[in-house]
Amino acid sequence: MSLTWILVLEVFLIGLSLSVDAFAVSVTDGLCYHNLTKKKGITIPITFGVFQGVMPIIGFFIAYGLGLAFSELFDAIDHWIAFALLLVLGGKMIFDAIKDLRSPEEEVSLKKYSFPEVLLQGVATSIDALFVGVSFAATDGFRDSIPNVLISALIICCTTFVISLVGICVGKKVGNILKNKVGITEIIGGLVLIAIGLKILIEGLI
Repeated sequence: MSLTWILVLEVFLIGLSLSVDAFAVSVTDGLCYHNLTKKKGITIPITFGVFQGVMPIIGFFIAYGLGLAFSELFDAIDHWIAFALLLVLGGKMIFDAIKDLRSPEEEVSLKKYSFPEVLLQGVATSIDALFVGVSFAATDGFRDSIPNVLISALIICCTTFVISLVGICVGKKVGNILKNKVGITEIIGGLVLIAIGLKILIEGLI
């Protein structure tokens, strides 16, 4: 079955909803990474887009290869994983910022871009996309068409990339306004990450 325009619209809307957390984290990165060049900055939306695109494919094949029972088991803990990752990242950001604020001004260090950190953010914000893939395995138009799943994953990937790129630009603009507030931007960013983690956890428990 070919991918109809209605299904394309549905997938695009799914991509928008999935990219909300990635957008917020992108804003945070743009705000907090003080050495963020264009080359480094573009890796953030690329990373978030790739994870959001790959996760539905993984979820789809998990549902087929290991069965829905395994998918349901992972569904019981996925929100805890995302919460733990964002709590650690956000908590470390706040801890480092407070430590710097208590130090003499000449010892205060600006937060620097970290690709491993971006990778963890990508995992944490894309876990829910895994279960979009699981739902594809049980949805007409997807369960019998791997090409439709792959095209849908590409749409989600591109949507997240664009939304995250906008987030980086917004965060960078705000960061430039607050560039003299050393430590404050990191605390704000850490609180945002923890808030996103709590949001994911609450949604998973409801």
